[in-house]
Amino acid sequence: MRKTAFVLAGLAAASIALVGCDVQKTQEGNVSVPKYEVSKTKEGDVTLPKYDVDAPKVDVTTEKKEVNVPKVGVYTEKETLTVPKVEVTPAKDRDDANKK
Repeated sequence: MRKTAFVLAGLAAASIALVGCDVQKTQEGNVSVPKYEVSKTKEGDVTLPKYDVDAPKVDVTTEKKEVNVPKVGVYTEKETLTVPKVEVTPAKDRDDANKK
């Protein structure tokens, strides 16, 4: 059960990290496909667009929390568990991303 909670927390952190990316197009793309009849009439040219991607800074740490853990029977006990703590700083707000 605890392992499942950690896996779900990790997946949530990964999805949050992808949302925080700052993407800017730096070059237009161009694709011109070669034309063929009996012989080739035009050379092909492909220029792919370029992007600068600044990924967010993600800090994953742990902290101790007291939570109610069900026990066999109809009662609960407080236990101290280590739970993940995720902090995401979007790329546009990071100090190191603005130093370019």
